[in-house]
This record gives sequence, structure tokens and C-alpha cells, in this order.
Amino acid sequence: MDLGISGAGLFTPTVSGPVNPKGVAPVGDDFLTVNASNTVGVLVNLRYVVKPYVGAEFNYTYARYTENFSYPPPTLGVQTQSNEYSVGYLVTPPHTFLGLQPFASAGVGTMEFKPTPHGGQSLDKQARMVYYYSVGLQTDISPHFGVRAAFRQAFFLAPDFGQNYFTINQHTSTYEPTAGFYLRF
Repeated sequence: MDLGISGAGLFTPTVSGPVNPKGVAPVGDDFLTVNASNTVGVLVNLRYVVKPYVGAEFNYTYARYTENFSYPPPTLGVQTQSNEYSVGYLVTPPHTFLGLQPFASAGVGTMEFKPTPHGGQSLDKQARMVYYYSVGLQTDISPHFGVRAAFRQAFFLAPDFGQNYFTINQHTSTYEPTAGFYLRF
């Protein structure tokens, strides 16, 4: 079992689509563009490896950024904190590659978007289902300490904070390169 703490860059592509409140057919030509600012955050994971190809992990990710909603021409920025809670299946092959241990994982969870008190436009918090995959390399520095680098991608429905005028029902993702350390118990 190990506990890992990593810094993560979070890069979210821009998505756009017709305003689609409550799943009804779009009305008119109202297209909304949603663009989250790039930011850094933290990834904490707890991993348990039963044997080389069988393992599990719990992940917690925290980041703070601005979600920008744009109709032509006005733009509204919503400062938000995101918290991801996810569990996944972990594969750790028994061999090393140039002295580094490869790993891969995939799983599901929830991502909570919480607008901040002063920049969140008084919007409500919202949770979305998230699924992810991760691939990376790690190496032990000592029997109880090591370093890890990975690439992670999380997929979710773009947040609308429960507001009909922000609902586009488009999926987006975050690209998350991570680097950090782990403590093995």
C-alpha cells in the first residue's frame, strides 16, 4: 500500500454547443462556449497492489480555476474549486523499463464544482460523474519512498451550475500531467 502526493497541471479544452436547458430541443442559434482556465492542482492517491496485475486506487484531486461562459459577445467568469473523488483498477506489471516501473489505471467517480464565495457569482455547487485513465512510471528511492510521474485524463459533462442558460450538454475532459512522490507502508 502506498500514499502518493503529486502536483498536477490541469488543461481543459474549450467546448461549445447550443443552449439546451433540461434536455429540450435547442431554440434559435444561441451557442455557448465554455472555456476553463488552465491551472495547477494537487492529486492525492492511495494505492493497494495485491499482485502485479491486480490493484486498486482511490484518488482525490483539488484545483481552483475560472470557468468562462461566452455568448457572443459577453463573457461571464465563474471562479470555482473542483474536487474529484474516484476509485479505479490499477495494473502494475512485474518488470521495469530502464529501471522505472510502469503502471496504468482507470476508474470512475464524481467531480464536485464549488463556486467561490466572492467570484462564483452566487451560483450553486454541482457534482458530475467522472471517469478517467492514467499511465505513468515510478521508481523506488528507498524501500518506503519513491517518485512517480504520470499522465491522466478525466472525462465529465461540462458544468452548468444548475443554470438553464449555461446548459449545453457537452462532454469535456482535463489533461493532467502529474509528478510527485509516494510513501509505501
